Amino acid sequence: MTLIRYNPFREVEELARSWSLLPDLVSRVFDEPVAVRPWTPSVDVEERENEIVVKADVPGLSEKDLDVRLENNTLTIKGERKFEKEDKQKGYHRIERAYGSFVRSFALPAAVDADKVEAHYKDGVLTVTLPKTEAAKSRKVKISS
Repeated sequence: MTLIRYNPFREVEELARSWSLLPDLVSRVFDEPVAVRPWTPSVDVEERENEIVVKADVPGLSEKDLDVRLENNTLTIKGERKFEKEDKQKGYHRIERAYGSFVRSFALPAAVDADKVEAHYKDGVLTVTLPKTEAAKSRKVKISS
């Protein structure tokens, strides 16, 4: 029969050993450039009397980096913000902006006139205007007595 010496602090020592690896892990995560951190642009959706307006904040993108589609009453906005190649002369102290591709989809009412949809991009804001069909516009109904 083999004797094993009892060590009441064995579990504590194992826990301390695993905690000692944590600073290394954390520093590795924050020291490496985060070129593909997922991101999602903020979007406002406003319904007006004659149209639905979608505004997406996509700073740093150009029109060619964006793709806007309307299919089956679903508006889909896709894009990608590419990580700028690291210049050997620059020393980054902090990288907080997110990079990579994104996709946002919005279900729309059937009353959108797909042939008249317009998209404009200015100052980092993508604005998609979706006009309503005549049947969907609200109208006042006269009450007869």
